[in-house]
Amino acid sequence: MIKRITRITLIIVFTVSMSLGGIAQTIKKISERGELRVGMTGNQPPFTMKALDGSVIGYEADLAAMLAGVMGVELKIVELPFPELLDALEAGKVDVVMSGMAMTFERNMRVAFAGPYLLSGKSILTKSAAISETKSSEELNSDKIKMVALKGSTSESYVNSDVPEADLVLADSYDEALNKLESGEVSILVADYPYCVYMSLVYPEKNLITLDQPLTIEPIGMALPAGDAHLHNLVQNYMNALSMIGVLDLLEIKWFENGEWVPLVK
Repeated sequence: MIKRITRITLIIVFTVSMSLGGIAQTIKKISERGELRVGMTGNQPPFTMKALDGSVIGYEADLAAMLAGVMGVELKIVELPFPELLDALEAGKVDVVMSGMAMTFERNMRVAFAGPYLLSGKSILTKSAAISETKSSEELNSDKIKMVALKGSTSESYVNSDVPEADLVLADSYDEALNKLESGEVSILVADYPYCVYMSLVYPEKNLITLDQPLTIEPIGMALPAGDAHLHNLVQNYMNALSMIGVLDLLEIKWFENGEWVPLVK
């Protein structure tokens, strides 16, 4: 169903974007290379994660594959630690970044964004039933609470701004952060709400608890090279088309609600 609908978007996206009368540098390079290089971590479920066969799957992996299809090129997923993604984009090592990245003012000073294609927010994973009853950031703002967050993420920024008294340690990946939580080195893992829900549902044996509602609201989008209006126009038209014809809703149901993909990762 999703593949059939996206054929319609090919006409919509390119009719609008090519009317600009030129081809920007990034689009030209992608076309000549025959390959769209998308930077993502591969370990931020259900946005992007490793299947048992080693492939990268998830909401954003599907979105990236459809974008490559619309552009008529192959998709190459470039796996990088989250703190290195924007550096790689600025250095031209990847064409776009899709990795559960919130569209923040600070990041927008470095790169452009298309979207949002999803609304997320900050939440927590914990093994403590008492902590899981938290309703506000104020309840977490204590130097007696040790937390871990992904280095360079908005989770790190959230802790520094909203719960500055907490004892924060940083991790390069969610796997490292989860190990710190499971080992008891920290009592809270701060992460995007979808990741927290995913971990608590898919791995009940880990006894992880998350909140009923996120503590914040964040728009998630695709990071693009700064100053490339043609690429931004093409991608934003693509996102608008997917939203208008319901594909984004279908992807959200697939990856955040029905759980049919769980056997692929477990």
